[in-house]
Amino acid sequence: MEGLQRLLAGGMGGQPPPDSPLLDSSEQVYISSLALLKMLKHGRAGVPTEVMGLMLGEFVDEYTTGRPEMVVGWYHSHPGFGCWLSGVDINTQQSFEALNQRAVAVVIDPIQSVKGRVVIDAFRLINPQTMMLGQEPRQTTSNVGYLNKPSIQALIHGLNRHYYSIAINYRKNELEEKMLLNLHKKKWTDGLTPQQFDSHSKTNEQTVEEMRSLAIKYNKAVQEEDELSPAKFAIANVGRQDAKKHLEEHVNNLMSSNIIQTLGTMLNTVIFWSNRGYVIWKGAGRVLILQ
Repeated sequence: MEGLQRLLAGGMGGQPPPDSPLLDSSEQVYISSLALLKMLKHGRAGVPTEVMGLMLGEFVDEYTTGRPEMVVGWYHSHPGFGCWLSGVDINTQQSFEALNQRAVAVVIDPIQSVKGRVVIDAFRLINPQTMMLGQEPRQTTSNVGYLNKPSIQALIHGLNRHYYSIAINYRKNELEEKMLLNLHKKKWTDGLTPQQFDSHSKTNEQTVEEMRSLAIKYNKAVQEEDELSPAKFAIANVGRQDAKKHLEEHVNNLMSSNIIQTLGTMLNTVIFWSNRGYVIWKGAGRVLILQ
């Protein structure tokens, strides 16, 4: 009834009263960890094209508790170009909101997402009648403690004009927290896992070639240090690569990788050959080989 009164007031050219109730936007979108991982995996599998999928869940509040609503919106990916809604996306969201006014459109960017930071946003369309009445699209009745600063691309493509953003939170239970903590957990055997011999040999060749060029640069730097004064030498090295520091780093990396590769290869050889029936036993000055 209140919406009809505001619509009639706007149609007759009158302004709505300043204390008229506005649409509330204090709700948040809760995404489970498993759903977030599935959306990221789906988005990365479709690069460089966009992918789309349905989101299943429920609306939880005092009005809809107990109602068996399943489809709560849809998601799609924008690989590499940010989170916003295009004209086609707006039309798709309109079809979802025609079925349910609270449907949500989630956009995820699998390219810009890195470990520990997922580029994701949730949107809902703004009623054009509200904009015609000169009202604010919504009011905020809760303080989440921060504001999501929109990108310039989203503002250009109609953010806060055709659609608005909704805060996203992540729901995790105890089992999901353990799953996420074990996702990139390293084991003690990871340090003994040998690399592919072809890639390891190629890496060694590249590292030795870089060490050769760094050694030439370091030798040249030592000669310049003897010839120039300390002030001129410091000015001459501004913006240059520190050959000594990079040479030490390459030496340490090369030695550690080759030690791990050799140790892992020896362990694999000893274990697999002993399992095949070759056992070497030493004792009392005698060597016994059993096959």
